[in-house]
Amino acid sequence: MGELFEPHKKGLMIRVRISPNSSSCAVNGVMDSADGSKLLKISLKSVPEKGKANKELIDFLAQKMRIPKIDIELVSGETQRVKKILLYGDAKALKVQLFNWLGDMLDDR
Repeated sequence: MGELFEPHKKGLMIRVRISPNSSSCAVNGVMDSADGSKLLKISLKSVPEKGKANKELIDFLAQKMRIPKIDIELVSGETQRVKKILLYGDAKALKVQLFNWLGDMLDDR
């Protein structure tokens, strides 16, 4: 049904499923959700209270994607595990950065 990421007029929208309170921050692959959309699985050390896990998610994505934190917006899922994240910038360039970062986890380029 839905793709892991999709072009947006302001950049690239990605869908993630976080696992807070984990032993490390890492990408754990790509999964299918119940509605058929693809989700990037990310584990985070922070607990899901007072926005700590959301802040860590944005910090983690900024570091791995090598983009400023200000160019990352949590669009939906503030209190849920499944979130939509908007990466501001050129959608094609951001897609290339995602593929460079995630490599073989993404099977169709």
